[in-house]
Order: sequence, then C-alpha cells, then structure tokens
Amino acid sequence: MKTRIELLLGLLFCSFLPIVTHAQTITGAWKGKIGSAHTELKLIKKGDSLLGTSYYYTSRSNYIRYAVKGYFDPNTNSVVWWDDAMLEDRLSGKLFGSGEKEALLSVADFNCPGEKTMMLDGESTERDNKSKPKGTVALQKISSSGFHDEWDFVIENYIYGANDPEIIDSIARLHLAKNEIPEEKEITESTYQSTTVKPVTKDNPSIAVTAPPIAEKKTPGAVTSAQQKYSSREKKLATVIPITGDSIELRFYDNAVVDGDSIAVFLNDKMLFEHVRLNNKPYSMTIAVDDLTEDNEMVMVAENLGTIPPNTSLMVAIVEGKRYEARLESTENSSALIRFIKQKKKK
Repeated sequence: MKTRIELLLGLLFCSFLPIVTHAQTITGAWKGKIGSAHTELKLIKKGDSLLGTSYYYTSRSNYIRYAVKGYFDPNTNSVVWWDDAMLEDRLSGKLFGSGEKEALLSVADFNCPGEKTMMLDGESTERDNKSKPKGTVALQKISSSGFHDEWDFVIENYIYGANDPEIIDSIARLHLAKNEIPEEKEITESTYQSTTVKPVTKDNPSIAVTAPPIAEKKTPGAVTSAQQKYSSREKKLATVIPITGDSIELRFYDNAVVDGDSIAVFLNDKMLFEHVRLNNKPYSMTIAVDDLTEDNEMVMVAENLGTIPPNTSLMVAIVEGKRYEARLESTENSSALIRFIKQKKKK
C-alpha cells in the first residue's frame, strides 16, 4: 500500500508537469483492460490530436487491431479516442463477453497516482452507439508494447524529432487507404467573414443560425423526407469532438465541387435544419454548451447526392478558439455521425 508521501509526490508530479511535456507523457504505449478485453494502446500526440493503434487480444497471436484517432486536452487532462478503421483481424473467440468485434470509443482522465505511474481511467461505449456501454477503461503507461508496428519508431524517438507532423502523417498513411485520409480544404478568413453568426445570449435562442439557401419549403406538422431518411439510414461515425466553454460554432461547406448537395442536420434526434444547399460560403450556427448533454450525437443526412455523388460536406467546429475539421459523407444508405463530448472542468 502506498504511503501518503508517495501519493502526494505523484500528485505533485502530475500537477507541475510543464505544458510542453504533456505531448511526451501522453505519447506512448498503454496496457490494461477496456471492459473485459485485454488491451494495448499506442497514442501519439500531434497538436491537439491523437493518432495510434489499439489492440484487443486474448494472446499475442490472437487479436484485432484498429487505427485510432482522438484528442487530448492538457488543461483538463481529458483524453478521448476511438477505433477509426480496422487494420487486422486475427481474432478467434470472444471479446467483451460476445463474439462481436465492436469498434469502441473511450473517454478517460490522464492521471498520475505515483511518481512513475501514469494511468488512463474512464469509460467506454460502442463507437457508433453511445447507448451501449462496454465497460471501464483502466490502462497504465508501459515502457514498450508487446505488439510491434510502425508507431514504435515515433514513440521511441518522439523527443528526438519524430514528433514532426509530417513524419506522423506519413506513418498514418501507411495504415489507411488514400480515401480514408481526406485532403484538407483551404478556407480563408475572408470566407469566414462572409457569414455572420449571432452570439448566444439570454436574449437570443440557444441555437443561432444564419439564413440558409432554401431548396424547398417544409410542410408544417408532417413527417418530412429528411426525417424518414434520418430514421432509416445507417449512421457512421465521422469524428468525435470534445467540447468546453460556453458555446460552439459550426460551419458547413460543400467539401468538393459545388454541385447542388442538399443536407439536413439532426442533434440528439431533433432536426436543426433541412433543405440547405451547400456551397463555398459557410452555413453557420452557434449552440450553447449548457443546452447539450454529456454525450451528444449530430447527424448529417443527404437529401440528395448532387450531380457528383456522394454528398460530401466539410464541417468546421470552433470550440474556445480551437478549430476542428471533419469531412462528412452521406449516401442513400448511410448518414455521417459526429459525437460532441463535454469535457470535465478542471478543479
């Protein structure tokens, strides 16, 4: 059992880590359990984002591996990551008490219960269904992983230059097909200024939206085509965004050639808008964080596929000055899902 002095030293070690070293401390290999599944996780910090791999295993030769994406906030020590794409399936048998091989989303606190002990403690759910919990997250940082891949080079040489974003991106591309890593669309400040967003105040609604280009009128009281498509189509996770502060600003653009894409957007099963034709000028809205739950689902539904299928849009989220981008794709069979997760306020 640890003495009070040892515990205090551990807390002091975590509390006084300089901000510049957080990238080094969160970057590395982590081992333990998520729910009932033995897990090894590799996280690499790039700016505010995280990349890496997750291994769920019953033995060193019997595992399933995913490419991981996520975010780390050094101000609150909160970590969010999810299984983005399956890379290997060498698993026979059961994980999580069933034969299913679910992709997971985990939310954890980065903490140091001892001077040389670093932990990730939190909860997990199915990546695409927040109503299905998969158990607690209990991972401890280790010196090296039992599963070897390309991220080992970055972890071992992170403070010697391997933290270069170009190196990290090049290794990420080794894992994913070209179409899994969308090219970032350049958007200038003048583009932002083309649309004015009303601030959220007591005198304004909690969701302030700019006037959209309307494709057709909505029939009051009727179940719209957009609502039918929302209910019937599969929802595929595009990204997860941590939220803090008083409000978040969302901007929607056509992600490719402006070809008449029309969308509807739902937040926690309620329609925010429909019949919006996307172009190179943003359709914007501001949402009060107080009006959101701890875990929120926003879904973009394609009302049409434009002249160049599929329906693609670029969503930019501004959260306390931080910019998050997501390429959203919707087809006749699926809709794009974004999860917004509130972060714990630092005590």
